Amino acid sequence: MGWILLAIIVIFVIVVIGMYNGLVKLKVQCDNAWADIDVQLKRRYDLIPNLVQTVQGYAAHEKGTLEGVVAARNSAMAAQGPAAKAEAENMLTSALRQVFALAEAYPQLRAVESFTQLQTTLSQLEDSIQNARRYYNAVVRDLNTKIAVFPSNIIANMFGFKTREFFEVAAPAERDVPKVSFQTGAPQ
Repeated sequence: MGWILLAIIVIFVIVVIGMYNGLVKLKVQCDNAWADIDVQLKRRYDLIPNLVQTVQGYAAHEKGTLEGVVAARNSAMAAQGPAAKAEAENMLTSALRQVFALAEAYPQLRAVESFTQLQTTLSQLEDSIQNARRYYNAVVRDLNTKIAVFPSNIIANMFGFKTREFFEVAAPAERDVPKVSFQTGAPQ
């Protein structure tokens, strides 16, 4: 009888340790995934002054647009936490779109090799940020699920594990599928 009770206690302790270690592992993965996002965002922040400087030379009277990009960059760099960071990043992305729209109005800007390289690099960084965001959100989903489900929720509450925020696209326009309309030039 004593051996059975001891075996039950040992199994219980092993299960608790396994749940705790699983929570710790997911917490560390969340921290690591967030650090990956930070690295990609920092790379993008570092490119923005070069982009603004390049555009300034060709579209000097577009000062308001360029100042908007700089302000959005500074706001994004100062934002703390996934929700605030996501909101600031959405504003920065919108501001960058305006800069790239300038290239349509200034054909000589499109011909500048440094602008084209910056545009390509930023596009690649956007892909990297999107991949890092997906990975982070997947790990957050796993951690939040483990914190919420029984019996690991008991262990999570005992040891103070907290759910994490997702890094989401906050602007509804970002979620919409672009509408494409083809108009033919054929006479009717």
